[in-house]
Amino acid sequence: MSTLISCHDLARIYSGRTLFENLSLNINPQDRIGIIGSNGAGKSSLLRILAGIDEPDDGEWMRRKQLRIGFVEQDPRFAPGLTVTQVMDAASPAEDEREWQVRRATSLSRMGFVDLEQKVETLSGGWQKRLAIASALADQPDLLLLDEPTNHLDLEGILYLESMLKSCRFAFALVTHDRALLQAVANRVMEIDPRHPGGLLAVDGNYSQFLQRRQEILSARAKHEDSLANKVRREIEWLQRGPKARATKAQGRIDHAHALMAELAQMKGQKQGEAARVDLNATGRKSRRLISARGLGKQMGGRQLFSDLDLLLRPKMRLGLVGGNGSGKTTLLKVLAGELDPDQGTVKRVDQLKVVVFEQKRQVLDPTTSLRRCLAPDGDSVIFRDRSIHVVSWARRFGFRNDQLDAAASTLSGGEQARVAIARMMLQPADVLLLDEPTNDLDIATLDALEESLLDFPGAVVLVTHDRYLMDRVADLMLGLNGQGQATLVANIDQWEKMVREAGDGSSKKPETKAQKSRKSKARGLSYLEKREFEGIEQAIETAENRLSQAQSALADPAIATKAEALRERQQELDAAEAEVSELYDRWSQLDNKARDADS
Repeated sequence: MSTLISCHDLARIYSGRTLFENLSLNINPQDRIGIIGSNGAGKSSLLRILAGIDEPDDGEWMRRKQLRIGFVEQDPRFAPGLTVTQVMDAASPAEDEREWQVRRATSLSRMGFVDLEQKVETLSGGWQKRLAIASALADQPDLLLLDEPTNHLDLEGILYLESMLKSCRFAFALVTHDRALLQAVANRVMEIDPRHPGGLLAVDGNYSQFLQRRQEILSARAKHEDSLANKVRREIEWLQRGPKARATKAQGRIDHAHALMAELAQMKGQKQGEAARVDLNATGRKSRRLISARGLGKQMGGRQLFSDLDLLLRPKMRLGLVGGNGSGKTTLLKVLAGELDPDQGTVKRVDQLKVVVFEQKRQVLDPTTSLRRCLAPDGDSVIFRDRSIHVVSWARRFGFRNDQLDAAASTLSGGEQARVAIARMMLQPADVLLLDEPTNDLDIATLDALEESLLDFPGAVVLVTHDRYLMDRVADLMLGLNGQGQATLVANIDQWEKMVREAGDGSSKKPETKAQKSRKSKARGLSYLEKREFEGIEQAIETAENRLSQAQSALADPAIATKAEALRERQQELDAAEAEVSELYDRWSQLDNKARDADS
């Protein structure tokens, strides 16, 4: 079959900056392409060129005649006042009305829509993204282009998208930072990066195969750069000895030296935009109980989101919240932050607790404000960990170039705006981080940096994210909300995915009888020995915390500051004490949940 799209030497300039140039690629009917690259590299711009929405500033592209292209924007926007059905019909082709109605109904049903007369402005960001995907699919495209399709989607929506892309008969190219999705659906991965010849590296295979091939290429490049640097150093030493340029041989070597220096300068100038250096700011508080919630319940819109919920947040705890759109994850974060009062239960916070919230709907940047003022609103420096840092250095820490500082915020990509939000968050010392979808629009390199910082953060973290890879790596415990008042502790994202899939098949299951429920409840009840253990566990925690405090003091003793063996032994004692306290809190949570299950 013929090539769908062929591009040669494309270039795109935005706000006076070259995003990419000399970029060439082909898209074939069997391609399942994942497109990655640093924030601001031009991924969305390339997708808009492929869709025929924008024209390249240079180069040419051709597409097969009568090629049907579906395009899903990063942030879909619909005219207010339209219903779901009207949005679909506005995008429909001029063809048989009955056939279109069937396709429309099928596409909306697959994406989970029930109320087809609902106004689009009342839909959440996740449901608007579902509507955009449904509209593109209903047009039966030969090529589907998706820009960050998982942003705002819940796990159920992502799993459907993944399943659809795995089984689809059309070609697709998606810009995404979702590494799990790339691994599952891509058979070709492309990275936009000036380090690669033509600004693009294309590797056949899934994401892990791409990473392996890229590492091989970059390692070879690094060796070549080191070799080139050594040659340049020798030529500079030769030039400094003052060769006579009149000799033809000497002049040739001088020209060769300048050529080597030019090549090295070009290689150094083709460095990829740096990932943000994320270093979350902690207060250093030693309290073992930061937030304690008992019997929490909350209703929104007449629907019970969660009830009889107990939570204990302590230092180094990383809790992931999972559940569908509208299940109550953001509401629970607001209750923990004190922004909303629970309908039932209590929330106790340690005195002078510092809580930092990263909201899903980030503060919108004034499009006319410069990047300089976005990063440092009150002057030309910021205060980070009691140290003044000039805005130029602060901007460089988040991958921004000096020439961007006076550019308007409107010129920033979605990922660059996300970096600004992270920069603001880092300036606030925290005991507890409540993060609501912090990964939207971030590039993969910055995601890696964020993951490492979350793993190192000594306070408590409560994380809501659609990024399955990040959730599984960061969270050591997950709480699943089903949006119907129930909350379930799960060990990992795979376990929650299984529960979501089983819930999707739940219509065929018979309801439990009262006798079955009674037997299950008794089976979950505490045994005699567990009851005895539960009665004494708080005292055991207090004793263990005292041992932990003693171990911390022993390690800080100046008398052993230069004694390596003593330091090693006391560090081992401290590690053991921390592990004991953590295990006791985990056991306390298990027993408490089991007792409450039996009472329910």
